[in-house]
Amino acid sequence: MNDRLVLLSARLLDPVTGLFLPQTALAASGGRIAALGDDREISALADSSTTVIDLKGAVVTPGLVDGHLHPVSGAELTHGLDLSGCTDVDGVREALARGVRALAPGAWLHGWGLDPNVFGDRPVETAPFDEVLDGVPALLLLFDAHSLLASRRALELAGVDGPRRFDQASAEVVCDADGRPTGLLLEDAACELVEPAAPQPTRAERRDRLAAALRAMAAAGLTGGHAMDANGDSLAFYRELDEAGELPLRLRVAPWCQPGTDADGVRELIGLQGRGGRLWRVDGVKIFMDGTIDNGTAWLEQPDRHGESTAAFWPDPEVYTRIVGELHRAGVPVATHAIGDAAVRHVLDAVEKARADGGPEVRHRVEHIETVPDDTLRRFARLGVIASMQPTHCCDFTRADHTDNWSRRLGEERAGRAWRCRDLRDSGATVVLGSDWPIAPYPPLGVMAGARHRRPTRDLSRPPHGPEQALTALEALQGMTVAAAYAAGEEHEAGRIEPGYRADLTVLGADPLATPAAELADVPVLLTVLDGRPTHRDPAL
Repeated sequence: MNDRLVLLSARLLDPVTGLFLPQTALAASGGRIAALGDDREISALADSSTTVIDLKGAVVTPGLVDGHLHPVSGAELTHGLDLSGCTDVDGVREALARGVRALAPGAWLHGWGLDPNVFGDRPVETAPFDEVLDGVPALLLLFDAHSLLASRRALELAGVDGPRRFDQASAEVVCDADGRPTGLLLEDAACELVEPAAPQPTRAERRDRLAAALRAMAAAGLTGGHAMDANGDSLAFYRELDEAGELPLRLRVAPWCQPGTDADGVRELIGLQGRGGRLWRVDGVKIFMDGTIDNGTAWLEQPDRHGESTAAFWPDPEVYTRIVGELHRAGVPVATHAIGDAAVRHVLDAVEKARADGGPEVRHRVEHIETVPDDTLRRFARLGVIASMQPTHCCDFTRADHTDNWSRRLGEERAGRAWRCRDLRDSGATVVLGSDWPIAPYPPLGVMAGARHRRPTRDLSRPPHGPEQALTALEALQGMTVAAAYAAGEEHEAGRIEPGYRADLTVLGADPLATPAAELADVPVLLTVLDGRPTHRDPAL
């Protein structure tokens, strides 16, 4: 297969300095950047087997990498009704009615992206939709993917008629005062009571959905992603696509470690490290320390205004601490989902203990970090812990006036500490940016734009939430290039445009550093190159 590539008439952007390199062309061979130079010099390196593309002055950045996404589960979850555009209960009801009308008799209705803000001050439950879903088995995934609404018929078919106990401390079948399920299921353990009752897609259908999602990501400019799960067939799918030459993203995969994992389970996770192929590998472990603020399952130092979010995901948080220590000694980086201030603090405490007990230098991470006080954020740099942030969550799921569900639950003081990207970076922490797809859209230009403007994507005229926490254009670009490479321990071969570095490149129709934040998401992605081969090419080139 030809993997020699020459790009001419390019503006090569260095994400470290924010300046354009003096060269105007590059050659790639064997998946690496072989040479930089002017058009004449680089043209001379091409032969009849080389792919030569005239970029006509387009801007080339190192390949954009999403620091946190879920390709396999995302491809499975984002089918059926897209409810993310619904802003109130009536809008959801209308969307469900349309879905029901199009449904075959006896079929299940699936929806995803439901924002709890549509319920206003009312409880999040299926009651407002009982009439339209009468007799219809339906599963409606809330946007955080940590909770879903199951219709009365779905609960009946799954045999769920009351509360249950789970190893995951924050998992719950939410019930009313009489012990009857309201339809709201919190966390995976509760959701998994009902999901298997629905007809399941075939393995081939799941593989095709994943392949299509990855192709769309490449077309949006992504060359890589830090995949935060390896559940079910995930690794097998990556292997199959890679071996078939159909894997358009370079994936770093972190399998989950859940409450109840015993010593053999930890050893198995350690043994998985390094497994992979040409474009994917297992590197790290993903652990949850809490749930989400929106559904009352985060771990806060003080209860939220509903009296919830008071417990860790692990029934005994010290078991988490012990496992982090074992993984640290084995040289395995841990990426911990920690949203609430108590959760983040416990993760940092665990890392500090692991480092004090000895072992290799390991780049651990905290994922999400939605609200933390000053003394906590200052510890990231001191402990060398990477801050993995998803700024579009702040943009699209909260409001500047704090009338949204997330902010109301937290109250003014904690809501005022939302997604402290600027403060974390200024304190010396490495800040990696991502989408957490399918929680939020994956196009990387939108992620970088959100880090800069912090406004609702659907209405950029609305005020920003915490504008003092905005990143600069260069810092946002760094969050998806050099910072992502550093987080993966790949700074010696990724995140820069230099000879010897990977030929993973994103080509844009405008300079992302000079484009206003409000316009960045609309900049055309002209070419995406992975391992020296185009994975997306605009017809204009």
